[in-house]
Amino acid sequence: MTITEERGRAYTHADLPRLMGLMTGDEKHGPAATSTLDVLWVLYDRVLRVGPNRTADPDRDRFLLSKGHGPMAYYAVLAAKGFVPVAWLPGFGSYDSPLGHHPDRVLVPGAEIGSGSLGHGLPIAVGTALGLRAQGRTGPAVWVLVGDAELDEGSNHEAIAFAGPAGLERLHTVVVDNASASHARPGGIAARFEAAGWSAVTVDGRAHEALYAAFTAAHPGRPHVVVARVEPKSD
Repeated sequence: MTITEERGRAYTHADLPRLMGLMTGDEKHGPAATSTLDVLWVLYDRVLRVGPNRTADPDRDRFLLSKGHGPMAYYAVLAAKGFVPVAWLPGFGSYDSPLGHHPDRVLVPGAEIGSGSLGHGLPIAVGTALGLRAQGRTGPAVWVLVGDAELDEGSNHEAIAFAGPAGLERLHTVVVDNASASHARPGGIAARFEAAGWSAVTVDGRAHEALYAAFTAAHPGRPHVVVARVEPKSD
């Protein structure tokens, strides 16, 4: 099937590896991307209240990809859901492509932030949740996806420590844990968040039903984190 023939068709999770395969070139950060694939699909397919026609809707959910150095899975999901044309994928990372090695919110429809510098996404998500609360918008949820290695950055721990006592109930974090962090967490990643007053769940990051249950778990009055464990990073 050619890219032209694919226009208007509906995609499923099974199509994602092929869509990712359209993206060629160097510096793809393949393991960083594939570690997030199932988390991203479940979020965009079943949880997030977003869509190609809602990118400017003030009451949309906000999804922030903090792990922006491995965006191939993100771009594949955005293409599958109609945010960006599938025809853009083969140009990934090229000089004139909007799909850079790090996402650019000005160039990529549906991208809420430019990302890739580790440690920025969670603090931005805290600020976004605070801003929405100050506007009286209690409907939109804020989601941010970080990698376990990002928790080596102190900026994240300041955000974690602030969000719990602030009662940011509409804030949700997904930590994709592929065992690439440099520093161990006493008691595990979830325990770090729980110590700051967060609701926390640890699940298999490849099990869609477990992910969905964790993403939709009730957490009144508290921010929520889902630690999604996947296979250890191989390179």
